[in-house]
Amino acid sequence: MCGIVGYIGTQTAVNILIEGLERLEYRGYDSAGIATVTEEKIESVRAKGKLFNLKEKLENHSNFSRLGIGHTRWATHGKPEEHNAHPHLDNQQRIAVVQNGIIENYQTLRDQLKEKGYQFYSETDTEVIPILIADILKDLPGDDPDKALLEAIGKAVHQLEGAFAIAVLDAHCPEQLIVARQQAPLILGFGQGEFFCASDVTALVPHTNTVLSLENGEIARLTPLGVEVYDFQLKRLRKLPRTLDWSATTVEKQGFRHFMLKEIYEQPAVVRTCLATYLNEQWRAADHPSHSPVFLGLDPQLTKNLQHIQILACGTSWHAGLVGKYLLEQLAGIPTTVHYASEFRYAAPPLTPHTLTIGVTQSGETADTLAALEMEKQRRLTLEDDYKPLILGITNRPESTLATMVNEIINTHAGIEIGVAATKTFVAQVLAFYFLALDIAFQRHSLSLEAIEHIMVGLRQLPAQIETILEQQGSAIEALAHEFAETQDFIFLGRGINFPIALEGALKLKEISYIHAEGYPAGEMKHGPIALLDAKVPVVAIAMPGSVHDKVISNAQEAKARDARLIGVTPMDDNQARSVFDDLLLVPHVEEMLSPIVAVIPLQLLAYHIAARRGLDVDQPRNLAKSVTVE
Repeated sequence: MCGIVGYIGTQTAVNILIEGLERLEYRGYDSAGIATVTEEKIESVRAKGKLFNLKEKLENHSNFSRLGIGHTRWATHGKPEEHNAHPHLDNQQRIAVVQNGIIENYQTLRDQLKEKGYQFYSETDTEVIPILIADILKDLPGDDPDKALLEAIGKAVHQLEGAFAIAVLDAHCPEQLIVARQQAPLILGFGQGEFFCASDVTALVPHTNTVLSLENGEIARLTPLGVEVYDFQLKRLRKLPRTLDWSATTVEKQGFRHFMLKEIYEQPAVVRTCLATYLNEQWRAADHPSHSPVFLGLDPQLTKNLQHIQILACGTSWHAGLVGKYLLEQLAGIPTTVHYASEFRYAAPPLTPHTLTIGVTQSGETADTLAALEMEKQRRLTLEDDYKPLILGITNRPESTLATMVNEIINTHAGIEIGVAATKTFVAQVLAFYFLALDIAFQRHSLSLEAIEHIMVGLRQLPAQIETILEQQGSAIEALAHEFAETQDFIFLGRGINFPIALEGALKLKEISYIHAEGYPAGEMKHGPIALLDAKVPVVAIAMPGSVHDKVISNAQEAKARDARLIGVTPMDDNQARSVFDDLLLVPHVEEMLSPIVAVIPLQLLAYHIAARRGLDVDQPRNLAKSVTVE
C-alpha cells in the first residue's frame, strides 16, 4: 500500500525523491519521509500527514546528496504519527530502510533484538529491518563495507516473513543503494549515469522509459556504474530491462482539477483502444467465419471443455466480475461464480473439474487476489492430470506479479490511473469480459453469428456514446451535485446486468465523498431496505431499456411513495422515466446487454462532483490507497 522511491546518480537526490513521492502519494498519505547519505551520515526528515508537510520541512533544508530513499505511508502497524513514519534507522543511525508491505514475524524479531539490547522508537514492523541488518553487519568483516551490506541484507531477508519491498541505505556505503522484493512490487529505472527504484513506474516515467521489474526473491544493488541483480542466495542473475511506451504527460493532470476527472474523460479513448486491440474489424457473420470475432490470443486449452468459471477479485474489480458473470452466463452459457478474493482464501468452494479461474486486479499486485489465485493454483494441482490449473488474469499492468502466476493475461490497456477511485480501469475490465464472453460464445456456438455481430456493432458505438454523456451531461450533473453537499445517505438500485453498476455507483460515492451509500437489487428494496427511505435519502435507480426496465420503474415508484428523491439513470428518449424521476442522468439509448458501460459514466461524474463540492481530496480519499498490496 505504501510507496517507496530511491535514487542514485548525478543529480540532487532530494528533488527527485520528492517528485517521485508526489507521483506515488496515491499509494498512501498518512506520513512521508526521506533519507540521504552525506559525508557518511544518514540525514532523515519525516513528517506526519500528506506530502506537503514534508515539503515544508525541507524548504530551508540544504542537502546536495546524490543518494537517497523516500516513502509515503499507508498506516498498518502504528498510528500515522511522525515517529512511525519511514525511513526507519538502526540504533547507531547507520542503516536507513523504507518498506512497502508487512513483516508478519516482526514481533518475534523485535523481542529477539530487544534481548540483545536494541531500542525501538516506533510501533511499526519496519523498524526491525534496519536493526536486524545492523545486528548482522557487526559480525561481518568490515574491510569491504559494500560487500558486507549486500551479505547482511541477504541474511536478513531470510529472516523476514511476509510481503515486503525494501530499499536500504548504509552511511558507510555512499555509492550504493540496495533493494529487495518479496510479494510486493518494486521497479528499477535505468537512466544515463543514474538509477532509480520505485513501487510503481509512475514515479519513473519523468526520468526514464527503461525499467526492470524485480521478481519475488530478488535483490538489486544500484551503484553509479550500473545495476546488479541477485537472488536471495546472492547468486548473480542476468536480467534484461524493457522499454515503456508511456510518457511524462500521461501522469499529469493536463488542465483537469483532479486526476479522477481527467480519467473519467479519458474513457472514450480507453474504449477505442480496447476495441482496436481486441475486436476483429473484418469479422462479418455473413462470411460464415471460422475464426473468432476477437483477438485475445489465449491458449485454446484455457477455454476448451469448460464447465465452470470462477472469478476472484476485490472492490471495483469485483463489481466488474459481477458484470462478467452475467455476460459469461448469458452469452457464453457457462455457469460462473464471483468471489471476494479475501473470503475465497479462507472458505474456497469444493474443487470442480474443467474450471477456469479468472483473477481481476487493476494493478496486478492486489495481495488478496494474488494469494487466492496462488492457493487455487496449488489446490488444483491435486486433481487428475487432465485438470491442471487454468488461470486467466485481467489487469492493467501486464508486467505485474499477476502475469507471473497465471496462464494468460488480458491487458485492459487503460493506461496509468492515478486517482484512487477506479473509473477508466473499471470500464476496461468490463470490456475485457465482453471480449472473453464473445470469444467463448463463438467457440461453443452458444450465440448465433448474427447475434455476435450485433453486439460487436453496439460495442463500436460506445466511445461516441460516452463522449455524448460527458459533453451533454457533465455540467448538468455538476449542478445537480450541489444539492447533495449535506446529504448523509444514498441508495442505488439496479437489476440484472446493471445491479453491479448500482454497487459501483455506491462505492464511488462512499470512497470519495464519505457519504454512506448502498447498492441493492431493485427488487429487494421491499424486503427490508425500504425502511431506510425518507425525504432525506435520495435514491438513484438505473432504468435502462430491456427485460427489467418496467420492473425498475415500478421499484422506483415504491421509493417515491416513501418521499425519497428519485434520480434516474435513463436513456434520453425514455418519456416514461421523465414522469417518474425527480432528476435525470441521461444517457444515449443502448441495448440492455451493453448498458453497463454507459450507465456507470454519470454515476462516476455524480460521485466526483459531490466530493469536489464538499471540498474533499478526490484523488486521495482518507484511509484508502490505490493498490492494496497487504492483507
